Amino acid sequence: DVGTGIPTANNTHEVAQLVAPGSRVVYVDNDPIVLAHARALLVSGPGGSTDYLDADLRQTEHILDHARARLDFSQPVAVMLIAVLHLIGPEDDPYGIVRRLMAAVPPGSYLMISHVASDIEPEKMAEMAKRLNRLLTQKGTYRNREQVTDFFAGLELIEPGVAPVQHWRQDSEVEGARRAAMWGGIGHKPR
Repeated sequence: DVGTGIPTANNTHEVAQLVAPGSRVVYVDNDPIVLAHARALLVSGPGGSTDYLDADLRQTEHILDHARARLDFSQPVAVMLIAVLHLIGPEDDPYGIVRRLMAAVPPGSYLMISHVASDIEPEKMAEMAKRLNRLLTQKGTYRNREQVTDFFAGLELIEPGVAPVQHWRQDSEVEGARRAAMWGGIGHKPR
């Protein structure tokens, strides 16, 4: 789970270990406050393990080395890049980062992405990007559906494909009708 964010309810390890108690999760973030909260609040169940790494997504090899030491790369792995790729501009080769991550994991693995959209309410998103990029040191690069779909090159997209995040496994029509300017998708690395 790269780009962990502040711990909330239903964290990655909690969901994974509810389904498979022996699940192992590595959280990666480069925000020391996030990692301090994660270490204090995100504790595994008795059968699984949870680990933390202070790293930036651009440090792909460092992340992979750490993950290989804690996860079984002979078994499928889920790579989660939730609301983090928009922080990687074209100058840092975000597509190359994703390719390197997915090349390292075995067949049968999954890639999950959510990404701020440039083409859902484009005028509002362009204005938001302009304002945020003026205020923040870490600039954002919002991408359209086609650009987000390109992150899944070589993978089999799981239905409903790259879609607005609120359309992914919604519990009700009300939930699916909510507006969110993010694309989400899951890809499967073929065997």
